[in-house]
Amino acid sequence: MSVENITPRAAAELIARDNVLLIDVREQREWDTGRIDGSRLVPLDQFRADPEPYLSKDLPIIFICARGVRSLTAAKLAERLGYERLYNLEGGTLAWARDGLQLVTDAAVRAA
Repeated sequence: MSVENITPRAAAELIARDNVLLIDVREQREWDTGRIDGSRLVPLDQFRADPEPYLSKDLPIIFICARGVRSLTAAKLAERLGYERLYNLEGGTLAWARDGLQLVTDAAVRAA
């Protein structure tokens, strides 16, 4: 059992073909600048305090942050708790956007 680094393109393919849990461990202000559609915001400190409610034994889980460092920390924590099919988004949302993949924002954020 181990955490697998996944490239943005491979992650997009996995998301397109499977039901995947996407956990974004960035802070709210980072989330507001753009996120992967379908992801759930769970800041790393909040995740560390009580990770179980956010995890699933039934679905692959991709952890996301800005560069792939905090998400790896969260993925390793999930691994220690016995979860499997864990992925760390290599390069985070920065690599995702750099690869031309779409980040979404709330309309209120776009208007601000």
